[in-house]
Amino acid sequence: MAYKSLLTICADPTRAPQTFASAASLAMAQDGHLDALALGVDRTQVGYSYVGASAAIIQISQERATSDVKAVEAAIRAAADQFGPSLRWSSEGALAMIGGLADLVALRSRFADLVVLAKPYGDKHSDEEEAIVEAAMFEGQSPVLVLPDAPIDGANIGKRIVIAWNQSREAMNAIRRALPFLKKADQVWITIIDPPQHGAERSDPGGALCQMLVRHGVKAEVSVLARTMPRISDVLARHVRDVDADMLVMGAYGHSRFREAILGGATRHMLEGAEIPVFMAH
Repeated sequence: MAYKSLLTICADPTRAPQTFASAASLAMAQDGHLDALALGVDRTQVGYSYVGASAAIIQISQERATSDVKAVEAAIRAAADQFGPSLRWSSEGALAMIGGLADLVALRSRFADLVVLAKPYGDKHSDEEEAIVEAAMFEGQSPVLVLPDAPIDGANIGKRIVIAWNQSREAMNAIRRALPFLKKADQVWITIIDPPQHGAERSDPGGALCQMLVRHGVKAEVSVLARTMPRISDVLARHVRDVDADMLVMGAYGHSRFREAILGGATRHMLEGAEIPVFMAH
């Protein structure tokens, strides 16, 4: 069992080479095919422009988006050349209005086993990168591997994996979609933070999940942690560092995306500070 159809979406010419290279190394490790989408985003907000300026604004914005597509495509080709003929890949360029971005990403993501994307949060990261991650998961219904800012070697990730387990539907879906990684891992930690005393798993937190994974050949064990820090994401991040994990598997957006965006949440906090790849599904 492996990921045979991988997709990466690049909208930033400066980040495209690293994102593509990381996705390419992962595709080769999985003996899969990598599709790359070079995306240009037309950010025109015609409704807010003054009378008579709409046509000029639209033209400038479209020219800028077209220029971005060409720059991303060039960066992707240059990065692909470094892998030679052993990499199976294809690419296409596309323009999207900011309002139609989700539909385009969903259409491309729907037929991918795994979508590999750059980290959406950071000082120089554009707003549409968060929209791309969400569209791939929600509208495209695909698992997403979010890459850290540092480059990764796809052949050597997923050896030591932490699973964030909170008994939710989202977490269970992420675990099932991550089985190709989990089955090949040297060690997997099912991590539960401050389990409820009267929950369904109160007598054996994580026990049923561990049994399921072990039957698949996963080398899993359960780690129950106290909530010693204000945010669960901080406790989880510390545990990731303590066990020297190189991948985190978690369910995404247990609350509504609006609430996560306004108030924050484990998903957003983990992605903001991610130093390792984060595998997510909803």
